Parts: sequence; C-alpha cells; structure tokens
Amino acid sequence: MTGRIYSKNTTPAGDIYIVAENGIISALYMGEEDFLEGEEGLSLQFDPCESLIMNCTLQLEEYFNGQRKEFDIPIEPHGTAFQKAVWKELRQIPFGETRSYQDIAVKIGKEKAVRAIGQANKANRLPIIIPCHRVIGKNKSLTGYAGSRTEIKEILLSLEGANFIK
Repeated sequence: MTGRIYSKNTTPAGDIYIVAENGIISALYMGEEDFLEGEEGLSLQFDPCESLIMNCTLQLEEYFNGQRKEFDIPIEPHGTAFQKAVWKELRQIPFGETRSYQDIAVKIGKEKAVRAIGQANKANRLPIIIPCHRVIGKNKSLTGYAGSRTEIKEILLSLEGANFIK
C-alpha cells in the first residue's frame, strides 16, 4: 500500500472512518465531522478493499459483535511523549473495565496531570483500538469522549458490560 487510503463503516456507535498509510492504521474517526476536520486538505483515496483496511473493518465488526476484546492491527500513534505514555496505559485497561483520569495520572507518575490526561484522550486518533472510552470520572460518571460526545462512550462501555453511572 502506498499513499493514504480510507473507508467508512457503519457501526452501533455511528459511522467510523478508518485511515491507513504506509502499512499502519493511522486514524479512526468517530463520524464524518471528525473525519473531515482531521483530514482536511490531505489527499486520500477511498479503498475499502485494501487488506489492512479490511482487517481493521473485520476486527471492528468482531468488537461490536462481542467477539473481540483486543486489537492486533499495526498502529503507530503520533503524539508527545506524555500522550504516548497515556495511550500506552490506556491499552492496559482490560475490556469491560474502566479507570478514572486520576488512576491514569498516578499510573504514569504524573499525579497532578488529571486534566492533561483528558487532553491526551481527546488527542487520541485511534479510539476503540486505544480505548480512551474506558476512562471515566472518579465517581464512575461518564465524562467527555471525543470532546463532549458521551453517548459514544456510553455505547462502547455498555457493549463491554462496564460499570458506570449515566
């Protein structure tokens, strides 16, 4: 595969746009608005039949059907060292479990960086694969997802059978 390719998939959490380049999944966008904003001005080719895109689509389908708890597709998240540390910790949260923003801050050794954890989650370009939806408020309440769209977080956590407060 050369260049940047994408596909669009309809899921229980809405349309998900998968973007791949140079043999890795580089982004998943939750909805057309996020896709257009994230890829504005970039050259993309629609190719839902490319093997990496098809593999990612299959793994997402398996996730939404309750058959997959972890993803094993090639990714390479781009961000700051802090963001990468947060994202690495998010990948350690088991399917169906949640952690608070404070829990993540403590785990990465930045106890006072709770708000920065939220910003790192918001900057995550690989939601679901890097499960930022599993981070909730200390009181188990749903807090922002993809900015403020907690309905997506609710769908994903309900699918996983996680414990949270609506």
